[in-house]
Amino acid sequence: MKIVVLDDYQDVARGLADWDSLGAEVEVITSHLGDHDELVRRLAGAEVVVAMRERTRFPAALLEQLTDLKLLVSTGHRNAAIDLKATERLGITVCGTGYLPYPTAEHTWALILAAHRHLETELATMREGTWQSTVGTGLHGRTLGLLGLGNLGQRVATVGQAFGMETIAWSQNLTAERASEHGVTAVSKEDLFARSDVLSVHLVLSKRTRGLVGAAELASMKRGALLVNTSRGPIVDEQALLEALRSQRIHAALDVYDTEPLPADHPLRAMRNATLTPHLGYVTREVYEIFYRDAVEDIAAWQAGQPVRIMTL
Repeated sequence: MKIVVLDDYQDVARGLADWDSLGAEVEVITSHLGDHDELVRRLAGAEVVVAMRERTRFPAALLEQLTDLKLLVSTGHRNAAIDLKATERLGITVCGTGYLPYPTAEHTWALILAAHRHLETELATMREGTWQSTVGTGLHGRTLGLLGLGNLGQRVATVGQAFGMETIAWSQNLTAERASEHGVTAVSKEDLFARSDVLSVHLVLSKRTRGLVGAAELASMKRGALLVNTSRGPIVDEQALLEALRSQRIHAALDVYDTEPLPADHPLRAMRNATLTPHLGYVTREVYEIFYRDAVEDIAAWQAGQPVRIMTL
């Protein structure tokens, strides 16, 4: 049996799980394969493919050409990049792994603090021998807005409250009662954007959330406010965000993008009022250990004809 592990950028998969226990040929690919034909060529003959989150897309057109593929393992418990209708039609089993929510919440605060204290600039100038070139902004007494108050949003709210921030939230199904359970005030979508000094996105990407943050929402934000996105890039209209950043009205702190890896010549990279990281929210040793350990367990269960962790829709 041939197993291909995709998008292991840090080349750590082999050391974090017992792949030898599977008695299979295991190929680990450490670079991103963005070309359709290259994917078909590199995955030819593979009965099992392990996908790292949504780094590689699996549309029907690709799946139809992977005639040897029988099991597709995705790290995490949901993956919007896999056409699940196509996998069902083609008889390909799809399964997921465990996950930890707190690393992304931690990274959200790393971005917020980096943006408010201009750490990108200060870290670079310290290396150059310079001393103090910026003036930061405090968080105490300011308003933290949460677009989504699920597992991640709740964790981010708790930290904001520890900093002495007022916490408000909106999502399509959020009630005042559920928000108050976490010390958060439920507000309208309009109020969320108008009142937030820091607005952090914590929604799952779906048809109804794609492009939810558009030009009108960005235009209603306070001058100097910070938009944070550690969820999924397409929830925020990228062109509208670029225009808002060019106008110097708001700042952004981003870990996710419409296209990943973010192209080297992408205009976001030139925005001095944008703090950017390369989708690091879940990239911790603890998460990767769960991803690859569970992937091996899924493959072993599938080999033995036992149930596997079914992907969440």
